[in-house]
Amino acid sequence: MGKMNNREEQILINITGQDRPGLTASIMEILAHHDAQILDLGQADIHSSLSLGVLIRINDKQSGDVMKELLFKTSELGVNIGFAPITDDNYEDWVNQQGKNRYILTVIGRSLSAKQIAAATKVIADQGLNIDSILRLTGRMSVKRPERNVRACIEFSLRGTPHAPSDLQAELMKLSTSLGIDFSFQRDNMYRRMRRLICFDMDSTLIQTECIDELAKRAGVGEQVAAITARAMRGEIDFKESFKERVALLKGLDVSVMQDIAEHLPITEGTDRLMSVLKRCGYKIAILSGGFTYFGEFLQRRYGIDYVYANELEIDEDGKLTGNYVGEIVDGHRKAELLRLLAQVEKVNLAQTIAVGDGANDLPMIAEAGLGIAFHAKPRVVANAEQSINTIGLDGILYFLGFKDSYLGEQGKL
Repeated sequence: MGKMNNREEQILINITGQDRPGLTASIMEILAHHDAQILDLGQADIHSSLSLGVLIRINDKQSGDVMKELLFKTSELGVNIGFAPITDDNYEDWVNQQGKNRYILTVIGRSLSAKQIAAATKVIADQGLNIDSILRLTGRMSVKRPERNVRACIEFSLRGTPHAPSDLQAELMKLSTSLGIDFSFQRDNMYRRMRRLICFDMDSTLIQTECIDELAKRAGVGEQVAAITARAMRGEIDFKESFKERVALLKGLDVSVMQDIAEHLPITEGTDRLMSVLKRCGYKIAILSGGFTYFGEFLQRRYGIDYVYANELEIDEDGKLTGNYVGEIVDGHRKAELLRLLAQVEKVNLAQTIAVGDGANDLPMIAEAGLGIAFHAKPRVVANAEQSINTIGLDGILYFLGFKDSYLGEQGKL
């Protein structure tokens, strides 16, 4: 009969202090001895300073003994401990909150200041979202040794439903411009860490030039073509028409020039690292470009890219460009179509696809993909993309996918 009168209660245990190996094991050993049920568990370690939280459910006849033993043990280990009772109603309210929508906010910069984090977290709070956890994805930087390619990234795990998602996106975009940081706000669902197909624009994305402009310089029509290219990328003129105009101006150029340009392509910062990681992790990679197959295939050989769809220049029997092209023009509509087709071929859900580009003709595929990223893009593209990277290299995409520098080891550090 005595056992029937026993009641179970919840106790939240908080332990803080200098971390050391075996501390958590010692705490769990005491809880195990008293048959405590673990309802929740979380631990953070910053500069070897531990913060451990354990929510237990235990028989009220044993709770006093548990707390006494934990006090002795933590005193012996030189750390602080606190206890807080949690009522059944409070616990149930907390459980019911778990069903709310979850999101991930990723913040990236060359470095991150308190001012930048304060601005980002204010936007989160104003939208009624709660921060569940904060995780640093980048490695720790040295304050003594200057490092190459420094970057900082923090990931916030959020719970709740934004009051106005479009306002949230607009506020983050303003901060990105005014504070020099990049954001990604994504729903935290099963697809977020299961992306499988990534489609890149080529010119001004994988490489820091427009190949047609390089060809035009060699043909002596550089300024004319560059002006048309700029207008097309800003979305001021139809891409197909601009493409035909520019290709016509290349008539008579020797095809050998293309090899020289290919061998000296300025590869975008972070491309080598990004491609290495994506290949190692089994991603399918495609180039969907309004540029030319010759240069796309050059990058395909360099990085082991799976698919290349671009435009084919017509060459006459003397090895000269005719000023015409072969086949269908790869424009914005075609890029989105190809992304959908490749997803079907690879048997992946569209939510598992990524599209990365900088120009107006990339907007359709950026909108179509599960994760669309504007990379160092034109203003119109940034305004219409939910994610953008402007402050660091192309390997910043890895943080939007949830990769940590520590996952990548030395191989991931270039």
